[in-house]
Formats: sequence, structure tokens, C-alpha cells
Amino acid sequence: MATELEDVKHEVALANRVLVEAGLAAGPLISLGHVSMRVPSEPDHFVVKGRGYEMDVLSRMRPEDMVVCDLEGFRVDGPPGVTQCNEVKIHSCIYRAHSDVRSIVHVHPRFAVVMSVLQQTMVPVCREGMPLVREPLPVYQHVALVTTDEEGTELADVIGASKAVLLLGHGAVTVGDSTEDSVMNMVNLEEQSRMNWYTYCAAGPGYPRIPEKLIAEERNKPRMDDLPHFKGALEQAGPVRARGAWQAYIGAVTGDM
Repeated sequence: MATELEDVKHEVALANRVLVEAGLAAGPLISLGHVSMRVPSEPDHFVVKGRGYEMDVLSRMRPEDMVVCDLEGFRVDGPPGVTQCNEVKIHSCIYRAHSDVRSIVHVHPRFAVVMSVLQQTMVPVCREGMPLVREPLPVYQHVALVTTDEEGTELADVIGASKAVLLLGHGAVTVGDSTEDSVMNMVNLEEQSRMNWYTYCAAGPGYPRIPEKLIAEERNKPRMDDLPHFKGALEQAGPVRARGAWQAYIGAVTGDM
């Protein structure tokens, strides 16, 4: 039977592969990025992709390739010859500052990079990723890699209670309750970034957004299981969770694992 740590390594390896499958790390960026997850029974430790592999490509990551680190960013365990990722301070400092965070993603999606450089505040222009940008998305105003405790602490302060932060010319960071949550936050952030870019190109600075009053309507709609035409079917089916995209990604990358 697999141990908890083995399960976490497996989950993190798959999540790193998903970054490529979801198009978040493409072309020359297929080795750039990292997903981490806090170890549930040891919250002062987390598992993350390392650095120094013979084939350092996100889509090739395996459980045995993962590295265990502490909240100071020190390597606790991992394969011989492999170090923690060079931006381990992104993970260690956010975990240290935000005890509720269970998983972190850093990657360089193209449209998120474009929007970070434009310094154009993203607004809701489509449903995907809408909750991430209802309030102004924070931007970490540095291009350099996050390698020191001071830089990581500043980033942790900038993200605050948000689920996402843009890094100027350097992609984005998303957090969540699980690897699914943090990675799908990044997927949805990139979709919202793409649609913001298209709207910016079409209408210029100050482009329109979905009005807040229309977004608020969603909160006042009846739940699906309260609608007469769904009630009976849902009572028979039991709880239904919309996980189609994540399940498809995981199914596509599990192959040799």
C-alpha cells in the first residue's frame, strides 16, 4: 500500500504533466514551471518538481523525480543529483505565510505574461476565471526570478487572500486547496487573460466588462437541485461535480505512470 508521501509525489508529478497538456507550458517553455503540494500530515513540508534531471521536461515528470522541501526552502529528500527548483521560495514563502494554501502553481502562460506587461487591470469578460478577476488581480512588480527569502516574502504579501497573482513579464502564480484547484485556477486565469487580450485588441484600453450586477445575478439563481426538471434526476444520481476538464487532463497524462 502506498504511503501518504508516495501519493502526494504521484499527484504532484501528474499535475506538472498537466501544465503541458493544458497548454500552459508550450514550445520553448515545456521545462519551465512547477506545481507543489503541502504534505497533509506534515504541513511544514511540501513536494515540488526539482531541477537537474537528465530530461528536465514537465511532461516526463514521475513520482520518484519529486523533491521534498521545508518551509525555509531547504531540500529534505529527493533523487540523487536533483535539487529543489530554483524558485522554491515562491512555494516555501507562500506556504509559510498562508496556512490555508495546500497547493501552488507557477508557470509562464503566454496571455497572462502579455497582460502583466500591459499593466492593464483584467476584468471579467467571460465566465471562465471570472471569480479570479472580479477584484483587481495583484501584480508582483519584478521580472527577476524569485530566489531569495525577501523576494518570496514580498510575493506572499502581494498575493494576499487572492487565488492568483501576475508576475511582471514572468507568468503567474495560483494557489488552491488541491493540485486540481491550483492548476485549474491557472487554466481559467489563462483563459480569462486570453479573452481580456482579445477584448483589448478589439476595443482598446478601457474596454468593456461584464457588469457586476449581471455577475451578481448568479448568486441569486436557484440551485440546480431546486429546479423541478433536475430535482428528480439529481436525487437519483447523487452529488455531481463538474470535473470533466481535470479528469480529461489526468487521463491524458497518466499513460506510463
